[in-house]
Amino acid sequence: PASLFQLAGTPKCTVAFNYFQYGTVGAAGEKTSASGGIMVPSGTDAACNGERPVLLYAHGTTTDKTKNMASPTDGEAALVAALYAAQGYIVIAPNYAGYDSSPLPYHPYLNLDQQAKDMVDALTAARKGFAAVGAKANAKLFVSGYSQGGFVSMATQRALQLAGTPVTAGAHMSAPYALGSFGDAVYAGNVNLGATIFSPLLSTSFQRAYGNIYSTPADMYEATYATTIETLLPSTTPQSELFSTGKLPATALFASDSLPKPAGFEVFFGTPNLIKTSYRQAVMADTVTNPTAPKQPLRAAAYKNDLLRQNWTPAQPMLLCGGNADPTVFFALNTQGAQAYFASKGVPAQAVTVLDVDGSPTSASDPFAAAKVGFGQSKAAAAVGGAAAVMQTYHGTLVPPFCNAAARGYFAQF
Repeated sequence: PASLFQLAGTPKCTVAFNYFQYGTVGAAGEKTSASGGIMVPSGTDAACNGERPVLLYAHGTTTDKTKNMASPTDGEAALVAALYAAQGYIVIAPNYAGYDSSPLPYHPYLNLDQQAKDMVDALTAARKGFAAVGAKANAKLFVSGYSQGGFVSMATQRALQLAGTPVTAGAHMSAPYALGSFGDAVYAGNVNLGATIFSPLLSTSFQRAYGNIYSTPADMYEATYATTIETLLPSTTPQSELFSTGKLPATALFASDSLPKPAGFEVFFGTPNLIKTSYRQAVMADTVTNPTAPKQPLRAAAYKNDLLRQNWTPAQPMLLCGGNADPTVFFALNTQGAQAYFASKGVPAQAVTVLDVDGSPTSASDPFAAAKVGFGQSKAAAAVGGAAAVMQTYHGTLVPPFCNAAARGYFAQF
């Protein structure tokens, strides 16, 4: 679209999309395979020639089992191609275990160790295939991702650092870094938009990894959903159809009479609902008795995979980008929480740059002024459809192009 090129700039390079497969593991360490895309720039412009920097990119949450970042018809792949590959980056974009051709019967969603390993396995395999696809890489390696992908990219930056693999910089966007605290907030009734999708993806992932989230799905889920939930996601059925055919509730995570029910979150309570009130109460009781050392299995798993509880100090700079009014991944809890966490670890402020695209330029020299102004214009255009239209498009449509454009600008300094 014209607006994308306005944001991305005129393409300097032709982009070739290449499909590859690689070996990796599932949540329990079981051997499997996955696939992904390698985007290779070429052309007469200096940016497209010689040795190019590599971007390892992690995609956002999707219910679509056929997700393929090697396809230019995939919206996220097209965005990444326009913003990075068409400007001279070699992009490696895994589809993750459980998607596309992967035989894994589930997806290890937000499993910190597995998702980082999946990305590193993809990086290793893709590099072996560079010569075959005409990719010549220099020593620069950038790691980035959006939403789920921002969690995965930060986990990957950590894993690469621990393995001694040099990373130039990271840009992690609109992601649930504070998985434990975020989960606590949701179960307290501050439910995020999309929770009826995220909750089963996460619970199935953790059940496969640890085996103790429930004895049977009926412990956690209402009878309407319990029998099919473990094999439902990811799916070849469109998300809208999962809702319209009653495979999942669109918004009702909790029962209409389940308390507490905070003001402003009423839409997430209803009938039929996904999570049993008894399970919710057990989670909330544990937040009272064991606030920071959870005993309840779902909380314990979330805290185990919380990026802000790994006692990790990034050795390379990172950008954390998002929008302050995000109804899907809460900005204060996750992005500002990450900023505070790294500051508490003694990471210098200039090493962790936080960008709220839903803010005003701070000065004439604000390096992110264009992203903020552009986001403001897009948000205003969406607002013509009312507040609900802004809420529905905020996380998945409005923020991604501007955070990615800001990330490319941030990477340019290296």
